[in-house]
This record gives sequence, structure tokens and C-alpha cells, in this order.
Amino acid sequence: MNESGLSPLPREARPYQGRRAGVVSRLVAAVIDSVVVAIALVIGYAVVAGLLFMLDPRTFSFPDTNVLLSLAAAFIVTVLYLTVAWSISGRSYGNLVMGLRVVNFRGHRLRVAGALIRALACAAFPIGLLWAAVSPANRSAQDLLLRTSVVYDWTPSGHDVPSEVPPADAPGAGED
Repeated sequence: MNESGLSPLPREARPYQGRRAGVVSRLVAAVIDSVVVAIALVIGYAVVAGLLFMLDPRTFSFPDTNVLLSLAAAFIVTVLYLTVAWSISGRSYGNLVMGLRVVNFRGHRLRVAGALIRALACAAFPIGLLWAAVSPANRSAQDLLLRTSVVYDWTPSGHDVPSEVPPADAPGAGED
């Protein structure tokens, strides 16, 4: 609730605020993030091609794509994108669209090191997200390994978010 007594959350979303997100919401957010990374890679390729054209327009040809180099570039861009997004606001663009936020075991935003490690784990082992489909607590393999959670959060700032993510020292906090 704000000063005028109105909640920024839609009435239908209030029961889910702070709960761990399900696999479908997380998969949709991951697809959106994949599109963002693909667009960044295409823009990067266009910039490189444009620079090559400006250097020597008479003999210009589009740069050849190397599968290994493209995969490495996609991995690096994905890790940088997710690290920056999760450490600044706790959400990537896909998370923002789906009303999700990544939090640590205390329910707070990840620090840069935690965001980097989680981004590396997610980029290296994306199939780990599917564990959330069978986990009773809706946690991916990366969440279990790194003690993080993805929760529904429609608030812009992420402050004062009631969450079902228990503190690490709470009874039952390590059960999954």
C-alpha cells in the first residue's frame, strides 16, 4: 500500500507476491532473455560488419561466422547480461516482463559475485531450470546449488517484498 491506500499490485497478483515462481513463468522469462541476447549478438555482428565496411568499402564482404566463436560470444553476452541485471535490480528483462525477481537465501538482491556465479551456472547448464518442474519448492538446480530463489515480485523496487523465502537459519530452510 502507498500513501493513498492503493496497492501497486493487481488484486489477482497479491496472493502470489513473494512466492517462488513456477517453471512455466521461468521458462517464458528465459525465452525472452534468449531473444534479448540474440538481438545483442545480431547488433554486435552488424557493428563489426559496419566497421569493416568503413575501413575498406571496395573489398568489403560480410564476416564469416564461426560456430565455436558464435557460441562463445553468446555465452559471454548471456553471462554479462544476467550478472548485470541480477546484481542491479534482481531481474532481467524477461523477469521484469513476467514479474519475477532473483533473490538470495535471505530474500535479498544478489551481490555481484553471487549474480556472476549464478549467471555462469545458468549459461553453462540451462537445462537445470527444468528441475523446478519436479522440485516441491519450485527451485532449479542452480537455485539448490547456490541457495537462490526466483520469486514473483511485481513491485518496481523490490524493497519490502513479503516473501516465502525463509532465512537460512530458519527451521526447514534447507529442506528441498
